[in-house]
Amino acid sequence: MLRFALRHITAILIAIAVGWWAIFYLPSTPSWCVLQLKRAIDARDGDAACQYVDFQSVVKNAGQEMVKEKTGGDALSGLVGQAAIALFSQPMAAMLASWTKQHVNDGARDVQMPAAAVAGAVVLLHRDGDAAWTDFKDHKGQEWEIHMAREDGAWKITEVKNVRQLLERLEHSEEKRLAPP
Repeated sequence: MLRFALRHITAILIAIAVGWWAIFYLPSTPSWCVLQLKRAIDARDGDAACQYVDFQSVVKNAGQEMVKEKTGGDALSGLVGQAAIALFSQPMAAMLASWTKQHVNDGARDVQMPAAAVAGAVVLLHRDGDAAWTDFKDHKGQEWEIHMAREDGAWKITEVKNVRQLLERLEHSEEKRLAPP
C-alpha cells in the first residue's frame, strides 16, 4: 500500500484537492447557484427554483431600467416612476414568483435552461466579492445579462438586464397559450 501511494502521490494529491474543492468551495459559489437552479427547473420543483431568485430585487431593477428608458433623464417623470416602482414592486414580485413557480412546476418551455446556456453562463461568470454577473446570447439571439448577489450566505439572482426583451417574449408566449385553437 505504501509503495502504491508513493508511486501515485501526484494523482492522490490531485484527487484530494478536487474532492476538497467540490465539497467545501463549490457550494459557496454563484456557479453552484446556477447549477442548482437548472437542477430545480429540470426536476419541475418551483419552490426550489424560486429560492435562487430575489424577485423583489429583480422587479425593482427591471422597473428602474424601464423608467430610465422611458423618461430619458426627465427628473419629474423619473420621480413619478420611482414612486410607482416603490408602490407596485411588492405585488409584482409576488405575482412573478407565483408565475415562475407555476411554470416551473408545469415544465413550461419558457423557463427551461438549455445546458449550453448554463455552461456558457458558468464559464462567462464574473465575480467581485459578494456580486457576480454573466452575459451571453442564447440560441434565439436574445442577449442576457444576469446579476447575482450573496444574500445571507446564499447566492441569488437579483437583476436581469434588457428586461424589455424578456417581457416581450413572455407576452408573446402568453398570447399564444391563451389564443383559441
